Amino acid sequence: MNLTATILLALGMSMDAFAASIGKGATLHKPKFSEALRTGLIFGVIEMLTPLIGWGLGMLASRFVMEWSHWVAFVLLVFLGGRMIVEGVRGDDDEEEKEAPRRHGFWLLVTTAIATSLDAMAVGVGLAFLQVNILATAFAIGCATFLMSTLGMMVGRFIGPLLGKRAEILGGIVLIAIGAQILYAHFMG
Repeated sequence: MNLTATILLALGMSMDAFAASIGKGATLHKPKFSEALRTGLIFGVIEMLTPLIGWGLGMLASRFVMEWSHWVAFVLLVFLGGRMIVEGVRGDDDEEEKEAPRRHGFWLLVTTAIATSLDAMAVGVGLAFLQVNILATAFAIGCATFLMSTLGMMVGRFIGPLLGKRAEILGGIVLIAIGAQILYAHFMG
């Protein structure tokens, strides 16, 4: 795989994390750049590891991984998105205004990052059958995801105040849409 193909693959793999990061940034109260970097780092590291895991699994049992990864991603993203929508609706029902959180919990970010990176694991399975430098490819995917997730958080920072209480609902809808897109892409080939 040449450099151009690696860069395009890395950017393609980072798009789900970018969209999820926009939603995450929109639900926070003026997230600082350090929070965006933290989110980008978590998403980037996980997105870098999943193609390596997929590559290893591809060497062992590619059929099973390819058959189920889309369902696992779909269920996780729908669960997380549904949770965000429920929290957003509950927030609308509260009479007293609660300030949005200033940062997301570590495990919430890890779970979201895993859910958005399962497609990278499936790509890793496919890469196991090609002559590629998996370490360089995984590193490129991780770097692209770090940059795109950090950028997504900062974009979300500016979108959040415009959306107000609906930001969390919109973030949940985005996660569910990503899950549906993953499932759709699998069935459409």
